[in-house]
Amino acid sequence: MYQITLSLPDETALALHLSPEQLAQEIYLLAAIKLYELGKLSSGTAANLAGIPRVVFLSKLADYGVDTFRLKEAELIENLANA
Repeated sequence: MYQITLSLPDETALALHLSPEQLAQEIYLLAAIKLYELGKLSSGTAANLAGIPRVVFLSKLADYGVDTFRLKEAELIENLANA
């Protein structure tokens, strides 16, 4: 397992009103969401990075304005036609 150390100014944690543990969890979640949004991680791998179940991860995407599904309209139509 890789380990990364991240130094943040005290005012960042204070501005967010989070304990160090909560801040770490939030950073993991935000990194996972962004990597999923960019198509770098699958939803399962992103959920694993965030340390939460996949279903919970998928439900949290809406809280951050990220689409759960990345299929284009044409792909959806094609999938429906093949179903």
